[in-house]
Amino acid sequence: MSMLKVENLHVYYGSIHAIKGISFEVNEGEVVTLIGANGAGKSTTLNTVSGLLKPRSGSVTFEDKSIAGVPAHKIVSHGMALCPEGRRVFLQMTVQENLEMGGYTRPAGEIEASVQDVYERFPRLKERYKQMAGTLSGGEQQMLAMGRALMSKPKLLMLDEPSMGLAPILVEQIFGIVKELHEAGTTILLVEQNAQMALSVADRAYVLETGTISMSGSAKELLTDERVQKAYLGG
Repeated sequence: MSMLKVENLHVYYGSIHAIKGISFEVNEGEVVTLIGANGAGKSTTLNTVSGLLKPRSGSVTFEDKSIAGVPAHKIVSHGMALCPEGRRVFLQMTVQENLEMGGYTRPAGEIEASVQDVYERFPRLKERYKQMAGTLSGGEQQMLAMGRALMSKPKLLMLDEPSMGLAPILVEQIFGIVKELHEAGTTILLVEQNAQMALSVADRAYVLETGTISMSGSAKELLTDERVQKAYLGG
């Protein structure tokens, strides 16, 4: 069943036509990745789907409801959560406070149980629950950003460049968590420059080039496609 459907989406920054009529979908239980070079329009697409940007035209439907142009805070209550590029954790707040902020759409009585769920998934965060987020390492901040997004118990988790700026060992860890979330039944839309890692965890993939989708297919097919290998996998 299609959970998210994007059709003929056009997005502008002023006079710049950033997204040029793209269409894609994410089915329930899938990990779908958008890969492409820097500036291809991946983050713009995610920001539009999550309500941070308004499209000029096109449709975005989530569970058969139109959400194009719906404000971001209302989209969270529909069951979607974005883990933004660059982590964007609240640096002057503790780990625990950051997580509680992520649960603002949840009934007050459920927040503590959700925090404990996050600590179970990310034991490192539990060890540092009183620590200011600004003092965490890059990898720990990424875990916190993912944990904060999970606090709203999303049906669809959107991850924007989760491996950016992390050492290879941490990239492995983060993608291990993406795999675990997938196995636990979370539907994920993943935007990632590290095409090799993204394709290794995804079911399906779309290749974005300068605001248009140039290729799509199963992640396995694209991993072995010569054009993808040459452009994104160093083949």
